[in-house]
Amino acid sequence: MLVDVHAHLDDKWFSEDLDEVIERAEKAGIIAIIQNSLNHKTNEVSLSLSKKYKIIRPAFGIYPSEINEDVEKVCEFIRQHKKEVASIGEVGLDGTYPDMDGQKKVFSAMIAIAKELDKPISVHSRKAEQETLYELEKQDAHKVHLHCFIGSMALVKQAVKLGYSFSIPLTILKSSHFQEMAKIIPTTQLLTETDSPYLGIERGKRNEPSNIPLIVKKMAEIKGLELEEMQKILFINYKRLFG
Repeated sequence: MLVDVHAHLDDKWFSEDLDEVIERAEKAGIIAIIQNSLNHKTNEVSLSLSKKYKIIRPAFGIYPSEINEDVEKVCEFIRQHKKEVASIGEVGLDGTYPDMDGQKKVFSAMIAIAKELDKPISVHSRKAEQETLYELEKQDAHKVHLHCFIGSMALVKQAVKLGYSFSIPLTILKSSHFQEMAKIIPTTQLLTETDSPYLGIERGKRNEPSNIPLIVKKMAEIKGLELEEMQKILFINYKRLFG
């Protein structure tokens, strides 16, 4: 009963062998993959993938680099598919992209639609972690899932107090940052992600959902739990947030 709460299986790296990728995921014990989107076009692709593969659940949203998208069009698409959508994502703020004010306006709209439909929100916060937490708290965001959070441990603790969940990527195998996060975050607020095809353990090598067991094993080791107990906790966390 393993879950990948954040992946991008529409990426061109999967264009030739997605059937095999899904098959490997299922053999590895993955029961659900949250397929995140970037804009209206990829929202539609994510919906199509979820209809083709039962294991895939779609997330719809507008990524920080895509703020010129028609926000109302995206929100209406999300409303039309509120039964199918598992999460609002991938949305948030990114300090490496221009127009932070524009990003905040779009992010605000994404938080609002998540609250309106009572859906979780998968949040990107690269190099804008403090601003991201501020916007989430300001709008009283619910069901927040922080994807690949690389903010300071002080910010991690702040987000923990706000009740936010964190998904831990494959880089926990080597990253002291994610290992420390796994130590200090309560087990009830932990999730697993691959961000496939990105964040592979080897630079330039494609990541995929079948690597989730490696993350769970490392998390169990850090938390001092039996593997089965860690798996059970993570599944309960997933069901609580994503239904």
